[in-house]
Amino acid sequence: MRPLHAAVLPPGPRLLKALAAALDGSGPALLPLSPGLPPAALKRLLEAARPAALVDADGPRPLPGGRPTAAAVLIATSGSTGLPKLVELPAEALLASARATLERVGGADAPWLCCLPTSHIAGIQVLVRALLAGTEPVVHPGFDLAAVAGAGRVHVSLVPTQLGRLLDARAELGRYASILLGGAAAPAVLLERARAAGARIFTTYGMSETSGGCVYDGVPLEGVRVSLAGDGRIRLAGPVLFSGYRGEAARSGEWFTTNDLGAVDADGRLRVRGRADDVINTGGEKVVAGEVAAVISRHPAVRDVVVVGRDDPEWGQRVTAVVVAEAPLGLEEVRAWVRAELPAPAAPRELELRDALPLLPSGKPDRKALQRPAAFTK
Repeated sequence: MRPLHAAVLPPGPRLLKALAAALDGSGPALLPLSPGLPPAALKRLLEAARPAALVDADGPRPLPGGRPTAAAVLIATSGSTGLPKLVELPAEALLASARATLERVGGADAPWLCCLPTSHIAGIQVLVRALLAGTEPVVHPGFDLAAVAGAGRVHVSLVPTQLGRLLDARAELGRYASILLGGAAAPAVLLERARAAGARIFTTYGMSETSGGCVYDGVPLEGVRVSLAGDGRIRLAGPVLFSGYRGEAARSGEWFTTNDLGAVDADGRLRVRGRADDVINTGGEKVVAGEVAAVISRHPAVRDVVVVGRDDPEWGQRVTAVVVAEAPLGLEEVRAWVRAELPAPAAPRELELRDALPLLPSGKPDRKALQRPAAFTK
């Protein structure tokens, strides 16, 4: 057990040094927090985490009531509902994940570029990989399009929206050593465009509880095992798993059951169908929102899409497609496109066109915001 320090620091040398000490055990455990947190949100997180000290630009400040931890790093989940949970990650889990990623992508041959928030697992794991590979990371305080486009030969983790912006800017994607793409389902058209532009892309599936991405292109990383629970939810096992949530009993058992629905294709690859809590109950039929979005994303006019259920007095919920389109697109066309692959209840009853999708700080679509109709619909 050792003390926990909450670090409200931008990405940079101080955070990297604190992370290295947390991983090798020579320093306190680390809870990285965003410097942009509103004071009220920071206060709630500190109350939940009970660190021994707060480290910011002014240096460490002791805090009363600090509680030790056996973990190396704590990550606050995105918190789509209520207070975020604090995921406790042992050094062994973080390093196992980073080691398996380096083996899969060949990630020791070029620097790692960190342009994702280091308060989230995707950002902090970029730094762990760089430390393990012995390469100096290229650290950006955020996603600056021009800087990322001109970064040279690096390994980089991105969310689909960022990859889309690089494509629009005609960035030379072939220069990147690899692009790890996660955080949200990537539209099929986006992947096709990026690969046609020479990008070496690995689509990743994982979460804070698995030390980040643990299934690449549908294939588990070394040591990771995948199965499906009786209700279709994805189960994961292996050395990358978290030890528990702060303030709760330690995780027990070999398997961690996620809240994502999955299927295993004929070639043995895992396919993520969508979140179990995003199942839409429409007219007594259950529709997996992620599956509908995956079908719509293959339409040539669709740039980005999220499917949500909105309250409906007749159907209970109506299947709604919120789309960023590159060409004129109508509801009946979308319904016909979906009905060609999925049962009739999956066909959207509402189409909302937007210029862009609202995003959470992690880069994932803000589904709660999308469940509310826009003030103006094209």
